[in-house]
Amino acid sequence: MLFTPTAAYETILSVTPEVLKSMGVTAIILDIDNTCTTHDNPKPIDGLFEWLDSMRAAGIKMMIVSNNHVPRVTPFAELLGLDFIPEGAKPLPKGYKQAAKKLGVKKSEIVTIGDQLFTDILGAKLFGIKSILVKPIEPEKTRFFKIKRAAEKPFLPKKYL
Repeated sequence: MLFTPTAAYETILSVTPEVLKSMGVTAIILDIDNTCTTHDNPKPIDGLFEWLDSMRAAGIKMMIVSNNHVPRVTPFAELLGLDFIPEGAKPLPKGYKQAAKKLGVKKSEIVTIGDQLFTDILGAKLFGIKSILVKPIEPEKTRFFKIKRAAEKPFLPKKYL
C-alpha cells in the first residue's frame, strides 16, 4: 500500500543503529518539522545531537530533505552538521533522487524518517526506498495540517514500536 511505512516508531530517538542495520540501511533521509523539531523551531528536540552522534558512530550517512525553503532549512541543517535538499517537493521523487545521488548509496540501503504519510512515506514509496513513520512531536495548529492529519488517520499503523 502506498501509505504503509516499512516501520513505525514513537519518536526518531527510538530508531537505533541496530534497527537500521537489521533493515539493511546505511543512509537516512531526514524530515525536519515534527520529526527532528517542532514547526518553525530553530532548535532540535532534546537528545537529537546524541542520536545523530550514534548514527555517525555506526557509519550511517544522513541528510535532510525538506519541503521548506532555504531560510528555514539551511540554519537547521548547519546546526546539525548535515547536508540538505530544500524545497524537496515531497511526495514527488525529486528530492529523494537528489539525496540518493549525494549520499552515494543504493536505493535499497536508504530509509526516510518522517511524520507525514502523504509526504514522507508516500514519497519514499514512489521513489522506491524504505520508510519509518514517527509520531508528530506536537499537533499542528494550521487548518491545512489539521485536515491533512484527519485524512491520514485511517492509514496510520495501529502500533508504533
